Amino acid sequence: MIEITPNLDPSSRTPLYMQLTNYLKSEILLGRIKPQEKLPSKRHLANYLKLSLNTIQAAYDQLNAEGFVESRPRKGLFVAALEEFFQMEPGNFKTESASIKKCDLKIDFNSGRVDLTQFPYTAWRKLTIQSLYEDQASVFYNGDPQGEWNLREEIANYLFASRGVRCTAEQIIIGAGTQVLMNLLVLLIGKEHVYGLEEPGYHRVRTVLHHHGVPTVPIPLDEAGMEMGALKESPATVAYVTPSHQFPMGMVMPIVRRMELLKWAEIKDGYIIEDDYDGEYRYKGKPIPSLQALDTLGRVVYLGTFSKSLIPSIRISYLVLPAKLIQTYQDGFAIYKQTVSRLHQETLFRFMNEGYWQSHINKMRTLYRKKHKSLLAAIDRLLGDQVEVIGEKSGLHLVLSVKNNMSEDQLIQSAKRVGVKVYPLSIYFATPREDPYPKVVIGFGGLSERELEDGIELLKKAWVI
Repeated sequence: MIEITPNLDPSSRTPLYMQLTNYLKSEILLGRIKPQEKLPSKRHLANYLKLSLNTIQAAYDQLNAEGFVESRPRKGLFVAALEEFFQMEPGNFKTESASIKKCDLKIDFNSGRVDLTQFPYTAWRKLTIQSLYEDQASVFYNGDPQGEWNLREEIANYLFASRGVRCTAEQIIIGAGTQVLMNLLVLLIGKEHVYGLEEPGYHRVRTVLHHHGVPTVPIPLDEAGMEMGALKESPATVAYVTPSHQFPMGMVMPIVRRMELLKWAEIKDGYIIEDDYDGEYRYKGKPIPSLQALDTLGRVVYLGTFSKSLIPSIRISYLVLPAKLIQTYQDGFAIYKQTVSRLHQETLFRFMNEGYWQSHINKMRTLYRKKHKSLLAAIDRLLGDQVEVIGEKSGLHLVLSVKNNMSEDQLIQSAKRVGVKVYPLSIYFATPREDPYPKVVIGFGGLSERELEDGIELLKKAWVI
């Protein structure tokens, strides 16, 4: 019999059956309740949890309606096989090293995870079925190389309303993730350019550039983001930046620095690649226009994704190209076929067009704001001045600088021994460096408030603070 021990709050505004539903969804998605496992009978679980049969029945009905479980006549309720459709990001239980068993890992602070328990599965399934029936066989043929026109129009409208990005559907290219689109972008911009990369910065982009043999130069950060003096002195003519929430350090680039960067691109006759990977989530300060919104000379390439705002496995990202580069694309690169399923594109179009997207993103902003507040409160209460929190103004992760004389590896290994996984900051540097106060990356999007609290308590124990 599987163990089900939810922490239910009778005083919460959320009905008990929904609390139980969300708990079971979370356990299924995290792999703690495995596919094809049988759930306890309604009567057994009602007795065990001291809940009414109606509460258990309502929770089970909701799980069944959303496709998390399936009923087998005279046998009971069994967990459905979801792993093919909703896979976790790298770093999940399946890729853990042998030094820590699956059952030993209690809390995983993976920055690539989102809260999948809140994903509107029922709406997504309905819209997928509609796409299949109403478009019939057309979605199974190759579509527009740039991506489906109706989805590109929806993205253009959303970007203007939410981020101030000024573009048309003609300027947008859809692709299966940031790395796929960066491969294309290198070809469009040309390999003769030197790329200035944030130091530390997103290592997967750096890897793409290295695979193309493109020269790169690390540009250090200051409190405002990419340091302009170092950039101006470098041979770079293309700058890759994450201005809305620098990855991984988390600072938000102020308007003055953005204007400096645009002036640099004009003088260099170069480009800025603005990766706005989680710009939807901001917790402090007023919204700042995107770099693309400030660009009047066609120097900014805007790069966005649905991985953080929807689900990672959907693999839908997009480029917004300035006029010169879209012409280059149409002249020589439209021969490349689209990398994203037309079915997923059509479903996402309907999801946005029918209002589900805006409703979902509003709900997730509220949810992540609560998690962010809970995490910071737990860190302050339990770890105190023995740690410094870096980059907490936006996004779904933050950096902890730990002052207990442990090395980065010691911090990570001691956390593992108490069942917590944290992630090294050092992998995001192009060159090795000494740090008197080693730092780790803490992601919170995929964890509940209770798990965040438990995780910080375990880190206190592991780091003897």
